[in-house]
Amino acid sequence: MQAARRPHEDPAGDVVRWAAFSCLLVPVVLVVYGTSFGGAAVATLGLAAVTAACRVLLRHSERTERNAARILAEDRLTPAHRGRHSRAGVGSQRRCQVSPGMSPQD
Repeated sequence: MQAARRPHEDPAGDVVRWAAFSCLLVPVVLVVYGTSFGGAAVATLGLAAVTAACRVLLRHSERTERNAARILAEDRLTPAHRGRHSRAGVGSQRRCQVSPGMSPQD
């Protein structure tokens, strides 16, 4: 029997892990190809700063997406599904009472 594949639960985490791996790999490659240790250290610090900023932005984007999905799901609920003691039932909307002979502009 084949094991079921579960979807990625943290795609931003995957991106950050690959970026951290690159932060370690790039300086090694730079030193191997003749760059000074100081230059490799500066490159490492720059990559780490970019990785940290990207992580913050990815997490913020995920929170925003989750909040938007939650709000959308709440808006789609019909009044019947809001609960037993909900005030959103039939006749609970407050409407402007205008006499038949008057227009709203009067």
